[in-house]
Amino acid sequence: MANLNEKNIKLAIQKEGRLTEETLEFLRKSGFEFESYKQRLFSLCRNFPMEILYVRDDDIPDYVASGIVDLGILGQNILNEERPNVKKLLNLRYGFCSLIVAVPKESGIKDIQDLKGKTIATSYPQSAKKFFKENNITIDIVEISGSVEITPALGVAQAIVDLVSTGSTLALNDLRILTKIYDSEAVFVANKKTIASNEKQILLQKLVMRFKGVLSAKDYKYVMMNAPEKILPKLKKIVPGLKSPTISPLAKSGWISIQTVIKEEVFWETIERLKQAGAQGIIILPIEKIII
Repeated sequence: MANLNEKNIKLAIQKEGRLTEETLEFLRKSGFEFESYKQRLFSLCRNFPMEILYVRDDDIPDYVASGIVDLGILGQNILNEERPNVKKLLNLRYGFCSLIVAVPKESGIKDIQDLKGKTIATSYPQSAKKFFKENNITIDIVEISGSVEITPALGVAQAIVDLVSTGSTLALNDLRILTKIYDSEAVFVANKKTIASNEKQILLQKLVMRFKGVLSAKDYKYVMMNAPEKILPKLKKIVPGLKSPTISPLAKSGWISIQTVIKEEVFWETIERLKQAGAQGIIILPIEKIII
């Protein structure tokens, strides 16, 4: 670590694991240029005063909380489990998964109340204890680091608490989900002293602006369409963003070309209404970034 520059802002990310590739992709979409490969301990950004440290995901909370690094990207599940003294700045909208309670498919356990007095195997003991305590269910916890899914088959536990994304590993081990404890995704966190530092606050604000630009782009689609000029008031009611659209006249008299953005969550519903209102030649394009 002697080669690190104290004036640069330092970001810790997962060295190898579930979030690694998506985090590297997210950073590059945010405009950062750097080299990365498995053997590397840290990378210096070529176009921004930031150093990226590659560490174990479980170490990121301590690195950020203690000030070894200024910033970190990790799963919300780790924050929930370890409760480090850090400030969460953004949800990054990738790495989606859930912490669940699962039991063998053939088990007679039908709901969480049936787990009273049973043994639960998990890599998330604090989250499991909190959940069962909140539901007034007394259980025994066996902490496992590794393949939690196999423990019911080995007779170690009657149920598990584990992180799942697709559920394929559960199916392979003949397990079924009993209930969900919480959802998780990648989050961006900061050391509290870094947030208060005048020197690094400027860099942090620039970095957050880049991240928000990438995140905002995920929420919208860029749409171009042709329509008779007379129906523009009707189109404005369908798409509020059309209050200030980009409008160009077409060669065909009385027709215009309109460019705007539509929120992803209502995209298809809005497109159908625009088409019914008379819009034609609708072209949809992805947005790389939006700076608000």
